[in-house]
Amino acid sequence: MKTLKKRRRVQVILLAVVALILATGLIGYAMRDGINFFRSPSQVIAEPPLPTEVFRIGGLVEEGSIIRGQGETVHFVVTDGGESVPVAFTGVLPDLFAENQGMVGTGSYVNGVFEATEILAKHDETYMPKEVVDALKEQGVYQEGGES
Repeated sequence: MKTLKKRRRVQVILLAVVALILATGLIGYAMRDGINFFRSPSQVIAEPPLPTEVFRIGGLVEEGSIIRGQGETVHFVVTDGGESVPVAFTGVLPDLFAENQGMVGTGSYVNGVFEATEILAKHDETYMPKEVVDALKEQGVYQEGGES
């Protein structure tokens, strides 16, 4: 009788461990596309990511760099004060997107151009994402008060 209880207990524990491992694997698989790492322009230039890697880039939109092309395609340059990365975006830009303002884009770095699928701009005149502030401070460009 005791051996049957022990055997059943071991089977239940093994089944629970297998279910836990399977659930962890499925959660990791589901989240693999939802995790985007942040990089500053200096990090992108220093170690260019693979063209298949989706990541976020942030910094300031360089003055005089916004070029509106045919249709909805917009080209501009994002900088952190140390390095600059050209960006191409097809779509509608946020209302607060402007030169010398902070932005964060999601996309891929292909052939020396960041091809953005999404562009986020500051939601008011004083806000800037923490990652962008940290990257700008690292380059010595950031000034308190959100202006640079």
